Amino acid sequence: MSATNNVDVEALGETIDAISAEPAAGEFTFRAETEWEDALRCVTTIDEFDQAGERISTREFHIEGDEPEEILGERTAPNAVELLLAALGSCLSVGYAANAAAMGIELEELRFEMEGDVDLRGFLGIEEDVRPGYEGITCTAYVDAKASDEELADLRERVEATSPLIDSIRNTVPLETDMVLASRH
Repeated sequence: MSATNNVDVEALGETIDAISAEPAAGEFTFRAETEWEDALRCVTTIDEFDQAGERISTREFHIEGDEPEEILGERTAPNAVELLLAALGSCLSVGYAANAAAMGIELEELRFEMEGDVDLRGFLGIEEDVRPGYEGITCTAYVDAKASDEELADLRERVEATSPLIDSIRNTVPLETDMVLASRH
């Protein structure tokens, strides 16, 4: 195994070649199911399925959510907007590690700091003109690598151009919602 940053570069290349040859092999449906527990707490279960709806993984993850005390939560877990920052950091970490490996860049250290501002007047419905979500997000990447400034700039550009989370945050993603009412007695 030829590895850079503990990423199997040969396997990465084979995966890219396989998906290039058969694009359907790279299509996935990710699913999450969130169930309210009590007060403002919930648990999300995540599974992985292919385009035909067949479960392709035996993995199952559980992510807890809660709200801060300031908005009546108990702060037993991160809230949804914090989890969005965590998801962004996770996506960027994967993107930097994989792309750096493909580019032959050895990482010594990689860390991300994200922050965003939310005005609760929007979330609480107090002010119609105030967004309920992030007004903006800043992300700082701290990279220590055996590479030139130009190589690191190319790495950053490549990662940001291919990041699913950056794409989903920067661009409108079609969202359909539905409600199924429990039978009423």
